[in-house]
Amino acid sequence: MHLRLGIDLDGVVADFNAGWINRYNDEFGTAIPFDAVQVWDGIHRLTHFPDMEGFWDWARGHGHGSIFRHLEIYDDAVPALERLAAAGHEIVIITTKPRWAVHDTFAWIADHRIPTREVHMKWDKWRVPCDVYLDDAPHVIEAIHDARPEALVCRFIRAWNDPVPGVRDVTDWTGFEAIVHQASLARNRDRD
Repeated sequence: MHLRLGIDLDGVVADFNAGWINRYNDEFGTAIPFDAVQVWDGIHRLTHFPDMEGFWDWARGHGHGSIFRHLEIYDDAVPALERLAAAGHEIVIITTKPRWAVHDTFAWIADHRIPTREVHMKWDKWRVPCDVYLDDAPHVIEAIHDARPEALVCRFIRAWNDPVPGVRDVTDWTGFEAIVHQASLARNRDRD
């Protein structure tokens, strides 16, 4: 059975932390290591910005494209999404973005040829119905799990998130593909 896969971008497909850290180090002559981010919403503590509002103001880019326009992709993300799409699954991008990053995000999706026909930019990701969700944001994972008990929710393990009972842990794209394959087989058995 083909499934709707609700896929987050930043921290799952796009390496947001490497993107902002590279830009910040280049711009301010610092040497923040790529593994420095250990908590959600605490980026400003690694920088000279007094708070996250200051960080986001800088991340807008002010004419150079926002931070979301220039992110690298995690290894294996696009090939895995291509294989899942080729198997007939719907790739549904569900991401949270500020208004100033919407156009940069669509351009990034096009540049990297993400195999999707459906993109949602929402704060409440659980409002987009999917069979399987993959996210890294702690509050998002919990919200989807609570609001969509019929769905399979997967946590892409990152330093800034912790296990959630009832949520499947994913360490890499190969593991996620295996989970989707198993879920698809289970749905087929249930229909027979």
